[in-house]
Amino acid sequence: MSLDRKLYEGKAKILYTTDDSEILLTHFKDDATAFNAQKRGTIAGKGEINNAISRHLFELLEAKGIPTHFIDCPAPNQMRVRRVQIIPLEVVVRNIAAGSLCQQTGIALGTALNPPLVEFYYKNDALGDPLLTRDRLLLLQLATPYQMEELQASARAINEILKVFFNQCGITLVDFKLEFGFDRDRKLILADEISPDTCRLWDQSETDPNQRVMDKDRFRRDLGSVETAYQKVLQRVLSQNA
Repeated sequence: MSLDRKLYEGKAKILYTTDDSEILLTHFKDDATAFNAQKRGTIAGKGEINNAISRHLFELLEAKGIPTHFIDCPAPNQMRVRRVQIIPLEVVVRNIAAGSLCQQTGIALGTALNPPLVEFYYKNDALGDPLLTRDRLLLLQLATPYQMEELQASARAINEILKVFFNQCGITLVDFKLEFGFDRDRKLILADEISPDTCRLWDQSETDPNQRVMDKDRFRRDLGSVETAYQKVLQRVLSQNA
């Protein structure tokens, strides 16, 4: 496949056009960022690991009836995807209180959330990706009321599938973010990636609050062994897909 040009470069991935106008090539980078890119670094092998994990999770979701942009992986750190018009929202699903939810509300770390909380954040680096109320989201015309309901329903369905899968891997899915887009037929489909970069994952075999962390929080909080944690997630994901 011939590459045409770089279409977009983000913190973790580069998108290239291809010889098919409806197909893009995603290159997963080893770069790591946190706190809206105020902290930067490199996680060795992260690109290949996140690509492989995302591939298996997209395939799992597709098999369960969730449409995604995934096509295939022509290289260890590359994924071919369907071109979509990305909705500038991060849809965050929280099963257990952690991170900003605890900081902003005082809810104790580890508090189970039943039902899971679904939140919308504005994808805008200059504004710090703020949490949006329903009325603010509508004011900004980022989605219609129907689309908001569709996003919430899809996020909840994805959460139920991933919770079961990660539990089979001995991992607790604490929270995660999703991105969606519209294909050329205006059909809503899941995009971006699902990986330790975008999920908060806790090892069920560990009770220590630092040792159990298997995601980018190890990088954010300088816990060390980041590469090992990512590799462990991949190994467990692959063991369930063997």
